[in-house]
Amino acid sequence: MNSKVKDPSVDLLFQAILALESMDECYDFFEDLCTVPEIKAMSQRLVVAKMLSEKHVYSDIVAQTGASTATISRVNRSLAYGCDGYRLVFERIKDK
Repeated sequence: MNSKVKDPSVDLLFQAILALESMDECYDFFEDLCTVPEIKAMSQRLVVAKMLSEKHVYSDIVAQTGASTATISRVNRSLAYGCDGYRLVFERIKDK
């Protein structure tokens, strides 16, 4: 866990996300919480992470997602040196 992120307001955010029970609830909550570009940016990073974890090359990721190479590098750094959050989520999604 990154101590730079942890604080009571972030705890509240994560508690709110964990309280969501359906895809529709997620859409409603995130549309209230975020702008459309913010949601699109987060979803793009998740797709980039999935493609990187599947060993796609940067040029394919750029072509399929429109992500910049800087974004791809940042996500790749998280995959390599982060908290394994992407890996955890991908494993859980795969199991469903």
